[in-house]
Amino acid sequence: MKIEIWSDVMCPFCYIGKNNFEQALSQLPFKDKVEIEWKSFQLDPTLDPQKTQDTIQYFREKKGVPEGQASQMLGQVTQMGKDAGIDFNFGKTLITNTFSAHKLLHLAKKHNKSNEMEEALFIAHFIDGKNVGDMEVLVSLAEGLGIDTKEAREAVTTDQLDYEVNQDIQEARNNGVSGVPFFVLNGKYALSGAQPVEVFENALQQTYKETVSPFKDLSGDSGASCDADGCSI
Repeated sequence: MKIEIWSDVMCPFCYIGKNNFEQALSQLPFKDKVEIEWKSFQLDPTLDPQKTQDTIQYFREKKGVPEGQASQMLGQVTQMGKDAGIDFNFGKTLITNTFSAHKLLHLAKKHNKSNEMEEALFIAHFIDGKNVGDMEVLVSLAEGLGIDTKEAREAVTTDQLDYEVNQDIQEARNNGVSGVPFFVLNGKYALSGAQPVEVFENALQQTYKETVSPFKDLSGDSGASCDADGCSI
């Protein structure tokens, strides 16, 4: 069963959603039969990749949210994070353009390490206060996952992965996705937002039952039928 997840590194609800989704999946008997594909999405592609802002400054200047209201909002998100096992450190978080971070994610996908990279990017951004638009920071994250330094540097400093990132973003637009996180379950159902663990669990069970699990035989005793070896009564 395939799960596609559109996400942006600078979205705290994407991190919360990831943790809740993973907790739900870990409780299910078919967890090893689930393939996860992380997809790129940019909440604010207009940000200058050469600059950073703190979170309060970003809300105040970019979103027009008063500082007091922004602080209150971040307090609520911080509590949501704690409930999901995340200790957000918004006092250190640096807001910047995340396009290069998404290129690194696509490189990690080629090494079957996209889930590990997604987690590493979230930790770097929300916990450690690192600039995820900085080339050296991104290369260091790649090295930490065993990805070749030269390959990582080329990925984030050239346009070789731009097409893959833009394709994800365009696919989201084509499907009417305007916010993240956004989960597509085996091409049949969708969930938006940082849903509670039980919502993810129920949705995964229903999707697996309807799209993967073998049919349940309701006939009882075998009736007359035919197979490749002939017919029986």
